[in-house]
Amino acid sequence: MFRPKLPTMPHPTGTAPPAVVQPTTVTPGAQSPLAPAAPVPASTRPAVQLTPGTALALVGGGTAVVLVVGAILVSMLLAVAVTAASVAVCAVVLRSLVSQHRR
Repeated sequence: MFRPKLPTMPHPTGTAPPAVVQPTTVTPGAQSPLAPAAPVPASTRPAVQLTPGTALALVGGGTAVVLVVGAILVSMLLAVAVTAASVAVCAVVLRSLVSQHRR
């Protein structure tokens, strides 16, 4: 009951011819047709330049991120405050019910 039942693998019905691998000759010392390109020195690379448009886009994007994260954090703080207030109200109501019951 607790032993797994393994399926039996059926035998193939058709016969496929084996794959034929063609040997290739390797000549030592031969150069490959594609030589790797030499890296460009850092002194000749162009520097990244910020145009006023891209700087404004970066500032706007950063401001949007700060506003969204701030709104999320404020809403989480508000949710915690509302939950704490409702628990406090429930505690006061239960305390008054228990004190009336003892009289």
